[in-house]
Amino acid sequence: MIRRVLAAALAFAALGLTPAHAEKKYGPGVTDTSIRIGQTMPYSGPASAYGVIGKAEAAYFAMINEQGGVNGRRIDFLSLDDGYSPPKTVEQTRKLVEQEEVLLIFQSLGTPTNSAIQKYLNAKKVPHLFLATGASKWGDPKGFPWTMGFNPSYQAEARIYAQHILKTKPDAKIALIYQNDDFGKDYVVGFKGMLGDRAAKMIVAEQSYEVSDPTVDSQIVALKASGADLLLTFATPKFAAQIIRKVADVGWKPLHYLTNVSTSVGAVLQPAGLDKATGVITALYFKDTSDPQWKNDPATRAWEEWMRKYHKSGNLDDSFNVYGYVVAQVMVHVLKACGDDLSRENVMRQAASLRKLEVTMLMPGITVNTSATDFNPIGEMQLARFDGKRWVPFGEVLSGR
Repeated sequence: MIRRVLAAALAFAALGLTPAHAEKKYGPGVTDTSIRIGQTMPYSGPASAYGVIGKAEAAYFAMINEQGGVNGRRIDFLSLDDGYSPPKTVEQTRKLVEQEEVLLIFQSLGTPTNSAIQKYLNAKKVPHLFLATGASKWGDPKGFPWTMGFNPSYQAEARIYAQHILKTKPDAKIALIYQNDDFGKDYVVGFKGMLGDRAAKMIVAEQSYEVSDPTVDSQIVALKASGADLLLTFATPKFAAQIIRKVADVGWKPLHYLTNVSTSVGAVLQPAGLDKATGVITALYFKDTSDPQWKNDPATRAWEEWMRKYHKSGNLDDSFNVYGYVVAQVMVHVLKACGDDLSRENVMRQAASLRKLEVTMLMPGITVNTSATDFNPIGEMQLARFDGKRWVPFGEVLSGR
């Protein structure tokens, strides 16, 4: 017996390993050949434009699987429709965790929907990773150590807009329109916080809307009547398109800032009318593939080749396909970093250990960074203006951290 133990120890030593290091650790949904991960996505309902993201991520994982998977394991990706309805999100997430036994929940979309499952997933100690929402609550490693967002926080993005306005149009008369939930209110908090004491004087009108509202026409009419010469739109795609169209239809010509989550040319600006969207300003963190400056960019060409081979039904003008491609890369990076320790605990450790990670299709100068005390992967963005065909970046990369 002693000789056998010594022989085993010498074998491990010869490999530079210890028995503990060689041991595989698997969480639910993991085998020697596969890793099962889950997601909810609004393939139907008022936020269905975002469904493109889930399809793009599935296409990226299909490419990874064709290339041999992650450390030899294929990714089994289960993406379920929740209709952007919190009760449905709860139902589908419980199914993924308790019936499908996924290792983690990846990129579930929406602030109200993720809010409905955050406590449940943290109580179950299930990684709730790289959420498709920028609410500030996702960056709370002490209160919710199993939840991590991905998008720049809405408050950080709003602070970037406020910085630019204070520098270039300090006497602006500002109107706000926002979605009446955590998504919209986070923007308002960040924006007003950056303006500080000047908020009361500069903001002359505010209007909110519910996701169940058929239109926001009356809100735009009211905001125009306020005499505001600058409009901030903190809205999801369907309503953003309505707002851009209505602003033009009533003959209002404010300087218009639009939240990053509604910048898709194909899903938002084309339905609104490209001519009506001309002049709108936003903040970007990944490349706009309609921008000629990226025409010969190797990363953009690789993305286009991936679209044609793995995501043939995807619209090359829809930036949500770029977004899904970007976030899926980060998820694959984390899974690769886990090696053979695919426990839920190690997944979170690796997700919270990203240092200046360069990801294909992020804007130059923007990298992914996390730590045990910082669950906000992206905190920098660059302003851009729509010229009727594309988003044209201007100025320097700004930080909203």
